[in-house]
Amino acid sequence: MTIRTRLTLWYAVILFVSIAVILALSYHELVGEKAAEHPESKSAAGEHEEQDEGFGDIVKIVVWWGIPAAVLGLGGGWWLMRKALTPVAALTEAAARIHEGNLHEQLPRTGNGDELDRLTEVFNAMTGRLNNSFNRIREFTLHASHELKTPLTVMHGELETALREEAPNNRERLLSQLDEVQRLSKIVDGLSLLTKADAGLITLRPEPVRLDELVRDNYADAQILAQPSDVQVKLEQCDEISLHGDRHRLRQLLLNLTDNAIKYNHAKGNVSIALQRVNGSAELSIVNTGPGIPAELQTRVFDRFFRGDASHNNAVDGCGLGLSIAQWIVTAHKGTIHITSQPEKLTTIRVCLPIASA
Repeated sequence: MTIRTRLTLWYAVILFVSIAVILALSYHELVGEKAAEHPESKSAAGEHEEQDEGFGDIVKIVVWWGIPAAVLGLGGGWWLMRKALTPVAALTEAAARIHEGNLHEQLPRTGNGDELDRLTEVFNAMTGRLNNSFNRIREFTLHASHELKTPLTVMHGELETALREEAPNNRERLLSQLDEVQRLSKIVDGLSLLTKADAGLITLRPEPVRLDELVRDNYADAQILAQPSDVQVKLEQCDEISLHGDRHRLRQLLLNLTDNAIKYNHAKGNVSIALQRVNGSAELSIVNTGPGIPAELQTRVFDRFFRGDASHNNAVDGCGLGLSIAQWIVTAHKGTIHITSQPEKLTTIRVCLPIASA
């Protein structure tokens, strides 16, 4: 129940109680006091007649004055409460539109200096502080990623050189170190990409794209990626669909999703890919067998560095940024991405992209 409704109900109760008290006092004034003034001069019939006459006067007062006054009071009270609470509703709607991407936007102020205007000023100051904090975090991540790239590149080159020169008995140790450096490089690149995306520093390059061709190319790549784990990849459906989008980012999206579906799977499991046109949108679905994701964790799968319990093992290579990057790519193309999972059965990722997206 809204505040306006509660206030109106309380106002109505108070108003009708007041009217009832006024009627009781009026009855006492019109009938009771007259009877008290001349008790000896009236017969029983006259007294009843006077009471009836007084009661009739009260009914007339109620009909001609009480009811219109109550209706007018209720209408006026409702209008006043609506006028007083409209700025609260507007402030609520404006605050609901605030998210981490538009913290720099200010909520509109009335400028009349009342309590709501002061509340808006305080809220704007709070979002301003949050925006500054987010900006500092982004700047730190960007600078740290930039500074880490150079030593990682040097280490990568030195390890590759050592692999060519070292004796065979040291090769396994060097390969392990090279894998770790490559993993660190992927983490740094992913962090840099997401931080730039948050700061609006990445601009998509939209062009006409045959999405079905990208899906077929990705299907061929997925078959190669699935060979070491003996996972079967199938292309169930691939409708011919063209849309406006960034070809490079869409390829990255497809690769991230299929790579996840293959990595987080059982040996000799299955991955099914389908692309179809649904209600003017391109719908891509990737279904895989595997351990799945518990229901209580499904809302966190797009969080950065999040990896479900089934993923916390040394056999699965990943850093927990793939789905975050995929979500950003889909959102940048004005699409939606959802995941549903039944543990130990099937996990489905569904992406919907508007065909007319810019």
